[in-house]
Amino acid sequence: MVRIAAKSGLDASLQTISRVSIIVIGLVVAFAGLDQAQPLLAPISLAIVTGLMASPVAAALERFMPPALSAAIVVLLFLGLIASATTLFSMPLSIWMDRLPEIWRELQRHLLDWRTVLETLGGVQEQIRSISGGETAMKVEIEESSTVEDIATLAPALAAQIILFLASLYFFLATRHQMRISVLSLCFSRRARLRTARMFRDAEWFVSRYLLSISVINAGLGIATTAAMWLLDVPQPYLWGMLAFILNYVVYIGPAVMAGTLLGVGLATWDSPPAIFLPMAAYLSLNLIEAQFVTPQVIGRSVTLSPFLVFLSLAFWIWLWGPIGGLLAVPFLLIGHAVMRNSILLNQSRPNLARRDATSAAR
Repeated sequence: MVRIAAKSGLDASLQTISRVSIIVIGLVVAFAGLDQAQPLLAPISLAIVTGLMASPVAAALERFMPPALSAAIVVLLFLGLIASATTLFSMPLSIWMDRLPEIWRELQRHLLDWRTVLETLGGVQEQIRSISGGETAMKVEIEESSTVEDIATLAPALAAQIILFLASLYFFLATRHQMRISVLSLCFSRRARLRTARMFRDAEWFVSRYLLSISVINAGLGIATTAAMWLLDVPQPYLWGMLAFILNYVVYIGPAVMAGTLLGVGLATWDSPPAIFLPMAAYLSLNLIEAQFVTPQVIGRSVTLSPFLVFLSLAFWIWLWGPIGGLLAVPFLLIGHAVMRNSILLNQSRPNLARRDATSAAR
């Protein structure tokens, strides 16, 4: 193939613009494909990440049994966890979901009580009235719906997602060694096979190390939250401990959602303003200890990621795949870190290898 050289600066600029346009179009098509394939790709991706986390357990079981049997045992354990969590969450959550209108009314009542404090800021209410053209009141209506009806509507899609997740998890754990060998067999050079093997090793190590460590940390946070809610006499304290355990997997956003939830619980449980904020304040104190002292000591030295990159990955995957994307944001970033780390090391080692080959040829 003969490449036609650019005859002028304008031709070179047009060629650059065309390349950039092709890249942008490819990214847009890729994002659209990921968005449309979310019901299929999200459970599979979650199964792969879970399989990377559970690979040490599966490897330990494979010392005494074949991979197919060890994978089945791991899947049964996850199925038991899902069933237990569903059983423990369903009734308390349905009760609190039915109390959402009551929580909203309590919030409105407290806002009306605090209006006198806000009016001391001076003339704000009159300015709002003059802009709006009269005395208008903001009304927010909440359509009350049965939680049972919502669950019945989402049940078929949720069951399909769970089945796809469990099946993908089983086949990934049972055939992960064969898949790794198949991918390595596609590499034609020894250097490429070594790089790919290191990528697999680092990705599995980073993801399993992070998820197992953060699971232990989240369990400790959940137990501490349960104890704090029990001491504060909050109804169903174990529910808020389990919710803190799950939401803490989604960094930044999960703790914020948990704090807002406990604020609503305080509004529905107590009347006086100091007591209303006690559940939220207790959780935020525990989360501060976990985020600033416990987590950096446990995983900060082995897995170091830029907080800005973590935030961008979290925002992108939540925008694309919703809550499942929030769970996968940090593991995807760790996998990308493993790939880039080995690629950069390979590129840095190429000049040394070329210099070594030249020296040996001269000899």
